[in-house]
Amino acid sequence: MKPTGTGRAVRRYAVLVAALLSVVPACGQPPAPAPGAAATSRPDPPALPGPTGARPVGLRVLELRDTSRRDPWDPSRSRELMVSLWYPARHSTERAARYVTPRESELILRAQRIKGVPADLLSRVRVHASRDAPPAAVSGPGLPLVVLSPGFSLPRTSLTALAEDLASRGYAVAAVDHAYEAAAMSRPDGRVTGCRACHGSPDGRRVAATRAVDLSYVRRQLLGRPGTADGRLPRLDPARVAAVGHSMGGAAAFEALRTDPGFAAGADLDGTFHSAGTSRVDRPFLLLGADAHGRPGADPTWERVWQRLSGWRRWYSVTGAQHASFTDYGLLGERLGHPAPGTAREAEDALRITRRLVAAFLDDRLRGVVAPDPDDVARHDERIRRHQPRQRP
Repeated sequence: MKPTGTGRAVRRYAVLVAALLSVVPACGQPPAPAPGAAATSRPDPPALPGPTGARPVGLRVLELRDTSRRDPWDPSRSRELMVSLWYPARHSTERAARYVTPRESELILRAQRIKGVPADLLSRVRVHASRDAPPAAVSGPGLPLVVLSPGFSLPRTSLTALAEDLASRGYAVAAVDHAYEAAAMSRPDGRVTGCRACHGSPDGRRVAATRAVDLSYVRRQLLGRPGTADGRLPRLDPARVAAVGHSMGGAAAFEALRTDPGFAAGADLDGTFHSAGTSRVDRPFLLLGADAHGRPGADPTWERVWQRLSGWRRWYSVTGAQHASFTDYGLLGERLGHPAPGTAREAEDALRITRRLVAAFLDDRLRGVVAPDPDDVARHDERIRRHQPRQRP
């Protein structure tokens, strides 16, 4: 079968990371002072934007192993997933979470052939969650859960700003590293694996279908996790679970919604769809696209999926946004003074819009919050365009 889509994603990521990391004077080791000059202090590392909700945020990292499946990229092993779970926390003095580990930062740099920068560069990005903080008390049936899937070759941490924001608003957010589909993924046993799937251009439908099964497995495991009984993990509401993804992760979110009735809603952030089925989907779905890619006619897979959505649906695009604007990387490049190719100059604004629209969608569809709904957000921001393609008979 002809490869579809994943090769382009890897090339986009390589260019993006190269630009993001070409910032040694800005956040790496400063240049050596001239003879006789006073040494300058090392500048503070960049920070992700703060969460907009009222709650502190905690983070736990979990390893999940699906022994019923073999990994498609390493058939000698079961399917292994690493999950970051953000949640509303009690005020805590626990240590601050890391964006990535120093080893992961080193491997991302090595994979992209970036030289002349500190190996731990990405590990020094500042985030806002506290590692292993005790979860806040939960009333009612439990927290709504959002399962996040990143773009192909991107780590789960590329969606940290979105995850922290949703957690501060009262959601549990589980971001998934799909084994061998990210540049670096650390395991509790000390192994750090890379993107084995990036060698070549695997079929997009196979990747999306495998990831959809991953998301369903994560949903089931978290809902049945024993840590919820002893207070280490928040209690979750099985009736309010959404799948959200960027790029290939968005295709996986749609497939998870299509194949698993346990997901109540889904969203695709600028991803081409790779669906192996033609069944209709009657649960809420959000399409949020970049300036060019998100317009009707730009990607025929969006038109096809739109026709298959029989429930609540919305299609928006963001003026000036590019593919990476929905992740942390566009913002980090801009804050370091080196906007990366594939991101808008207004990356902070694009990420703000992403967080507001996704939160409004989830509040409206999972929690029944009356306002602001996504249309309210769109009406009050001139950069957001709503599209309503005509339904075909």
